[in-house]
This record gives sequence, structure tokens and C-alpha cells, in this order.
Amino acid sequence: MSKFNKLQVLKAMFSTGIIPVFYHADMEVVKKAVKACYEGGIRVFEFTNRGDFAHETFSGLSKFVHTECPQLILGAGSVVDAPTASLYIQLGASFIVGPLFNPDIAKVANRRLILYVPGCGSVSEVGVAQEAGCDLCKLFPGDVLGAAFVKAIKAPMPWSMLMVTGGVKPEEANLKAWFDAGADCVGMGSNLFPKEALEAGAWEQITALCKNTLDSTKKLIKYHE
Repeated sequence: MSKFNKLQVLKAMFSTGIIPVFYHADMEVVKKAVKACYEGGIRVFEFTNRGDFAHETFSGLSKFVHTECPQLILGAGSVVDAPTASLYIQLGASFIVGPLFNPDIAKVANRRLILYVPGCGSVSEVGVAQEAGCDLCKLFPGDVLGAAFVKAIKAPMPWSMLMVTGGVKPEEANLKAWFDAGADCVGMGSNLFPKEALEAGAWEQITALCKNTLDSTKKLIKYHE
């Protein structure tokens, strides 16, 4: 069962502006990555469903977070079907993210009052997702769609709440482009977890990167507690 409700999840996403996106097959690596982010000030984390037995890793991670990172909101990403969404919700996911929009997932999430953030690549997809009760939509892939696309959606549909994932970098100029265009938050994957840092186990480097990125983001986001 989710530890946090939908409003708490949205508030955390919008007040920090950053959601790390991460997957690794090794449970210990995942725990250390999450802990490093948590110590850097991150309070929302997306574990992606990308490998064999990923749900088993998530189950262990969920228990770890409950005791070691009590304020962290943990969700599951790369979810494309309703059964998988149900599985992760049962394992404690406080939100579900997908690379695409699946109305069956919306039904499952809405039934449990869980935030579902579907991937959308067009204005029509955003509109259909909103009709299905999706409060926040993910514009994906961000590096293909571009910041101008975010601004273009906000013009005729200013009520839209948008998260950009794909191509987002922990650099103030890059972040500024997305938030100035109207993004409410961003998902950040490999750029927040440099390969050399992971291989060397340099977790303090990832913690520092999270802190610096949060400092930059808080200057740019429009939401403040």
C-alpha cells in the first residue's frame, strides 16, 4: 500500500522539481543510489521496470526506503500495462509512470487514488490522458519534442501540469529552458547518475550532483511551499 497520497506526491514533485529515474539489476547498487539521492535532498524517486525480476528488486527497495529514507516517495516507471501497474502498487509504489498512455492503467490507478503519469507525445494525447483523470502528464522523449513543445501546449491548455523526461541535464541552462517553457517538474536519468561514478561507487559525487541540481532548480520552479 502507498505510504503517500496523490496530493503529497504532486506537492513533492512540484516543490523540488526533480525526479531521479533509475534502474539497476543489483539491489545493493539501487539502495546506494537511492540513499545518495536522499542525502542530496531528493524526496521523489522513480525506479524503472526495465529488467528481469525488476519487481522483486522494487519490493526490497520499498522496504529499505520505508526504514532508511522515510520521507522519500518511491514510484515505479516504464510501466505499460495495467497488471504491471497493479503489481507495483501492491508492492508500495506511490506513483506510476509510463512511456505511453494506457487507459487501463488510469483505471487501476484511479481506483486506488494513485498518481498515474503517462507518457505523451502530442497535444491530443495529453488531452485524452487528462480526460482519463491523469493530473500530471509526462512529455516524452523530451530531447526529441523540445522545450518549444512544452510552451506550445501551455498556450491553449494553461491548466496542464507537465513533467519532461528524456534529455534533461543537471545544468542550470538546460533546466532553465524547460522550466521557462512551462514544465512543472523534470525526470532525470543517466545524466544524474554518471556511468563512471556508478562504476567507481562514488556515491558522494551523486549526492553532490543532486544537491547542486536542486539548488539550481529551486531558483527556476514556479511552485513554492
